[in-house]
Amino acid sequence: MAQYDLTTRMIPSLDRQLVFPLLEFLSSKDVYKAEDVLEAKVKLLSSTGMVDYTGELYKQLHNVDDLPADFDKKREEVIEKLLDSEMKTKHIREVIENPEVAGSLRQDKLQNMKLLHDNYQCTPEMVLELYNYGQLQYSCGNYGGSADMLLHFSILSTDAELTLSAMWGKLASEILLGNWEVAFEDILKLRETIDKTHFKSPTEQLQQRVWLLHWSMFVFFNHPKGRDGIVDTFMLPQYISTIQNACPWILRYLVAAVVTNRRKRSMMQQLVKIIEQVSYMYRDPVTEFIEALYVDFNFDKAAEKLEQCEDVLDNDFFLTPAVDDFVENARFYFAEVYCRIHKRIEMASLTERLNMKQDEGEKWIVKLIRDTRMDAKVDFKENTIIMNPSYNPVYQQVIERTRALVFRSQVLNGAIDKRGTSAGKKDDQRQDQRQRRGQQRQGKRNTDNVVAVQ
Repeated sequence: MAQYDLTTRMIPSLDRQLVFPLLEFLSSKDVYKAEDVLEAKVKLLSSTGMVDYTGELYKQLHNVDDLPADFDKKREEVIEKLLDSEMKTKHIREVIENPEVAGSLRQDKLQNMKLLHDNYQCTPEMVLELYNYGQLQYSCGNYGGSADMLLHFSILSTDAELTLSAMWGKLASEILLGNWEVAFEDILKLRETIDKTHFKSPTEQLQQRVWLLHWSMFVFFNHPKGRDGIVDTFMLPQYISTIQNACPWILRYLVAAVVTNRRKRSMMQQLVKIIEQVSYMYRDPVTEFIEALYVDFNFDKAAEKLEQCEDVLDNDFFLTPAVDDFVENARFYFAEVYCRIHKRIEMASLTERLNMKQDEGEKWIVKLIRDTRMDAKVDFKENTIIMNPSYNPVYQQVIERTRALVFRSQVLNGAIDKRGTSAGKKDDQRQDQRQRRGQQRQGKRNTDNVVAVQ
């Protein structure tokens, strides 16, 4: 299943410490060799401040008891930097952690900075040092301290670029701490900031959105409302465009979110169109299942792909907890489309396509018909399902299609009336202005005549 593993595609869009949980997951699977995954961990953490942990991994990789001298030297350098940054931020940390000071801060960052400078001798350099200290804490794996420092910095700093960077750092810290509620709020704030910020180039904004798509999956697949959040975010026009142009593999997770969330089943039609548009760039059993089911109506292929989906999802870091939900709901969609097309269905044939045992499949199908109130009868003697398709009369189809026309007409009439009213008001204002000018000119002429007579 290495051919369907997306780790290598996702790494460029993730922070190196966010990649580490993915490698930990792969080490528990047989997708790659254990030695290769361990070597990747060492390379990944070698440029961070997690010297002790990297040293332990190095010993396992090379099967040695002692570390090279470089590790001790780097450890001393990291400790020295931490102590230095801690001293530089001591004063401003004491000030902003004071409840009275925190309560006096407002939305205006310039006013906050003036307050801190005039009353507590805090300088912009001290605020910048909060950012540096937060970065050091994050590099060393102290994610709680990092989140606090970066939050303080983002509240006080007037540097938009560094503030955005601090928001990314805080989000990464919250993800690694597993604070999903806070991280969910941070995702929404970042999404709003990216949409409102005027970047130097469209490419830079595109890159920010690519990062948000990848980072947000840590949150969306762990938060209780995450499956709604991922559909609501990923289906926005700007993010659909991002997926199509920069990271089509994200479609796997969007498909999984829509399939496992029946409240979003109305999005399926739009999702099918996106899959068709991107199929030449990216496809895997998850997207091919939808394509086979809704585009080709190839039920044999769809059944084959559904069986492959179980292995693909089981070896995916984000989707492995959702395997059972995905398979259950995918069977529902499969059976729904299958029953809609066929009039007489052999239960044994449908059960086989759903990759279920005979008894289990028959019970599942009967339950499906009962729960969905499908217009069908089960003939247990012949072990078949007889569908009773209901076709709307032509006049009913016309009514359904024209039902919205009345509302649309009312909206258009309202818009025309508003435009006419506003245009009429403008005409009246212009006429009043003309009358005033005429009166002013007439008054001036009368004055001139009086002066001339005198």
